[in-house]
Amino acid sequence: MIPFASQRASGQDLATHLLNAEDNEHVMVMDVRGALANDLHGAFAEWQLQADALTNCRNYLYSLSINPDPAQGRLTQEQYRDYVERVEKALGLEGQPRAVVFHIKHDREHAHIVWSRIDAEAGKAVQLSFDREKLMRVTRQFARDHGLELAGGYDRDHDNPEKSSQLSLYDKHQQDTTGLTREQRMELVTELWRTRDSAKAFVRALGEHGYMLARGNRPYVLVDIHGDTNALPRLIDDKSVRAKDVRAFLERDFPPETLPSVDEAKALAAKQRKDKAIQDKLDREAAAIKALSDKEAERRRAALTKVRELAARQNKERAAMKKKHHAERVSFRAKRLELARSIRQQRLRARPKGLARFLGRVTGMEHVIKRIRQYRDRNRRTETRQLQAALIERQRKTETELVKEHRLVMENQKRSLRSVMKVEKREQRSRAIKSLRRARQEQRARRGVEHLDAIDSKSYEALLSKGVEKAPKQQGRDLEDWRSGWNRLSHQFTKAADEFEKGEAGDRGDKTSKPKLAQQEEVRRRQQRRRDQDKER
Repeated sequence: MIPFASQRASGQDLATHLLNAEDNEHVMVMDVRGALANDLHGAFAEWQLQADALTNCRNYLYSLSINPDPAQGRLTQEQYRDYVERVEKALGLEGQPRAVVFHIKHDREHAHIVWSRIDAEAGKAVQLSFDREKLMRVTRQFARDHGLELAGGYDRDHDNPEKSSQLSLYDKHQQDTTGLTREQRMELVTELWRTRDSAKAFVRALGEHGYMLARGNRPYVLVDIHGDTNALPRLIDDKSVRAKDVRAFLERDFPPETLPSVDEAKALAAKQRKDKAIQDKLDREAAAIKALSDKEAERRRAALTKVRELAARQNKERAAMKKKHHAERVSFRAKRLELARSIRQQRLRARPKGLARFLGRVTGMEHVIKRIRQYRDRNRRTETRQLQAALIERQRKTETELVKEHRLVMENQKRSLRSVMKVEKREQRSRAIKSLRRARQEQRARRGVEHLDAIDSKSYEALLSKGVEKAPKQQGRDLEDWRSGWNRLSHQFTKAADEFEKGEAGDRGDKTSKPKLAQQEEVRRRQQRRRDQDKER
């Protein structure tokens, strides 16, 4: 078995990669713990939020892939669980949030486990020092306990020459789009290097097999007919050959400054690889890809249907809530009006008549009763306004909470829809890459080419000649810039030295110093003498 682990960020991209059903025959999310969301995109987004809010950790995820040897049979669920628990204990990831995904690719089962490195309670990231050594130790112990054989490189004595290697993302992209592995490229370039007669013959042989020599971040870079780049020394599979050896062999006939840039070489490759046959092939397969995409778009349509159904249900709930609140306000107003009506009728029935009315008016009792009733009416109106305000505030809070709940539920549903669309987009890109690889392989088979199409030698030589014409001018400009910079620097040093000598003489109170005009003249002569020496150099 071969475990491969790395600390990384970009959780959304990782979730999309793990759910890509185009590159895997079967995808199954077994477990998501330590997150409110039950899907990968949501869980990784939560862990990223914890990392941003609690720590300065950038690589907040630790991703581990477990690849059992098909020749030794699949691992059981108990064996996977045992291995994961050992890894967690060795790396200090026990209890950390994690997600477990199983893939079956080309009838080969493997597992991906992704942990969050953020310890939310401690507010810091779990330190993973020497994780590779610890992972190898756990793997050796696990293989020993379960009777498994490990790939080369896990033995402490390293007697086994076979080494397990992991492709970089760029190498995998090259392999996926061209159908040529890195080993095939290295085998070809190494063979051309070993059979070289001269630098020109070596570069000409590279061109016949689809490679151009260019200038990039490194002095010598190979750009192939498809626009992919590789450092030339890294494609020579010979440990005794160093970058300085390659440069010493090539720089006499092909100095780095005379080579075309990587962008110029890519432009020439793009111009040459315009092939109508391969474009027709891609156009034909594009229709099949679109039909397959439409068939597999049921996930997106199902997720979109859920969003629409949720929106309709939420609209219905909000309409029902508004209707209920309106009914409560109408009922409240009706009750207060009924209370006022009943009080008014009661007062009319209790109104004194005849002599009682006369005596009440004479004694002032009627005025007192009137003032008492006004006081009670005022208190009742204040109470009504308070109850009405409380009712409105309660309804407002209820409406706000419902809208907030609806927004959260809708955002979660839309996030699921976006996750489905990301996965669908990744699967379409995987199909396009497979289609491009098949088209390029068929093109090579049709032309009888085992590796890559040859570079147009005339166009490439014209590009090299342009570099040769530019190089002397550039060298002249560099020399002139160096001389002007040296003159400016010399003048600054001379000025500083003269000022220092003046200050020293003044501090010592040197009575034998020259008069001021004579001293200035001496300084000018000294500066002129240094400038003349610089010109002679």
